[in-house]
Amino acid sequence: MRRKLAGILATAVISAFALPALAHAADTESASTQRVDPLGDLITSALSGGALPGSVEWKMKATMYHAGAKGIRAFDSLGCKVAAMRTVAVDPKVIPRRTVIFIKETVGLPMPDGGTHDGYWYASDIGGAIKGLKLDLFSGFGAGSMRALGGVDLSSLSVIKVGEFKGCPPQ
Repeated sequence: MRRKLAGILATAVISAFALPALAHAADTESASTQRVDPLGDLITSALSGGALPGSVEWKMKATMYHAGAKGIRAFDSLGCKVAAMRTVAVDPKVIPRRTVIFIKETVGLPMPDGGTHDGYWYASDIGGAIKGLKLDLFSGFGAGSMRALGGVDLSSLSVIKVGEFKGCPPQ
């Protein structure tokens, strides 16, 4: 039943968005030799790791922090429990708290649960030294947790705002 419903919904979405775009592209193509495929361009951009139209992108520097270091608490500035390889401290003048960001360079890194990182981080913390185009990535518990980010060039990260979240970030 769910597959049938998913198929119907997919057909409806394609009918609503793709077919008019293709019809417009066909009209445009007959007027000129250049083919226009806005839906295809959007999908290709998303799959290739490029920014989606309208998204904000920065080049930022990052540092790392971990639980157990001097002055580090188990909770972020929202009062939520910090999440290893998910919580990021930001300058709220640049990236507002409760923003979901995508950091391309962190895709594929090992996660504490044994999985691999999908590149999504949650701006739920701030820090006194985090000003301007800087981030502070929470690596986890203990200094050994920072090894996961050891191979990443923290001097220049591609950061894209991809959304917002409510409540606390997922653990």
